[in-house]
Amino acid sequence: MNIILRWLLDLLQRFTRTLDWPLLAALVALMGIGLAVLYSAGGHSQAMLTAQALRYGVGLGALWLLSRVPLVALRGITPLGYALSLLPLVAVLFMGTGRHGQHWINLGVFYLQPSELMKLSLPMMTAWYLNRAPLPPRFTGVLAGLAIVGLPTGLIMLQPDLGTAVLVAASGLFVLYLAGMSWWWFAAALGALAAAAPVAWFWLLMPYQKDRLLMFLDPEQDPLGAGWNIIQSKIAIGAGGLRGMGWGQGSQSHLNYVPEHTTDFIFAVLAEEFGWLGVMVTLSLYLFVVARCLWIAAQARDGFGRLVAGALGLSLFVYVLVNGGMISGLLPVVGVPMPLLSYGGTAAVSLLAGLGVVMSVRAHGGARRA
Repeated sequence: MNIILRWLLDLLQRFTRTLDWPLLAALVALMGIGLAVLYSAGGHSQAMLTAQALRYGVGLGALWLLSRVPLVALRGITPLGYALSLLPLVAVLFMGTGRHGQHWINLGVFYLQPSELMKLSLPMMTAWYLNRAPLPPRFTGVLAGLAIVGLPTGLIMLQPDLGTAVLVAASGLFVLYLAGMSWWWFAAALGALAAAAPVAWFWLLMPYQKDRLLMFLDPEQDPLGAGWNIIQSKIAIGAGGLRGMGWGQGSQSHLNYVPEHTTDFIFAVLAEEFGWLGVMVTLSLYLFVVARCLWIAAQARDGFGRLVAGALGLSLFVYVLVNGGMISGLLPVVGVPMPLLSYGGTAAVSLLAGLGVVMSVRAHGGARRA
């Protein structure tokens, strides 16, 4: 019996040795919170809960699989992965569907959001290119990196999906920043954005996007229309107070006052039912995941792995910051889900797959264990 037990333990250790257990524990806790809030927000829908749990299972499988792939192999397949991720971005422009544009591809069994794939393949491709030359990157290297970032960003903007385009671009720009790109590049980019703002307002932004920006400045000017989302979300957050109204007791979400309460605004449901304490626990878990990614990046001896792990950690921080600012009225509504809380499969699977790459950096990239 002892021999069999030791054999089973050795087998388990072999299959799990590449996992970063502190990071995995935080992710499992976030997924548990996500399922609990989703079950409440979805009207105790067992089908919705089961579907999301299955998506988490697929994401965890991708995480485990990618954590076992050596960094050399990941680096080798990165150009192919980037190219394959571009194909559905082109296809969605012709066969996509969505409420405010062409964001999804109906594959019959599930809907695929191609832009989510770029949240992983873009920073990996940018890191792959920059890692081939001495760092910090020179002028030509920065231009090439910006071209790698700009191509998928432009395709996503054509859907149109400005919020996701900005976040996808940020994941690549973080790689350039971590590679040592000079600050004057960022200053020049901000200046160019400021100069292009009038052009974007009159020629690029859709009417609903303009409404979101105007409502961000003053949601009370149309409280029953475009300003409804922000107003009701803020009411839900305030109603939660310190301890919350209790699980399943949120009036704003259960009476359908909070819009998109299972997707983009699910964090408002969490705030209403679990209060400030629940918000702080959840944000602490997010911050731990981000900090763990940055620690792994700092410890890595492989340049490609260091850039990818750092960029993915910073990208997750931005996703949480944007969604939290959106539901609290501190940022415009841009349709960005809260990672691992909002209902949806592509976003959850792509995020967990990315964190599997981070675990591969720790397991195969020379990072010290802790």
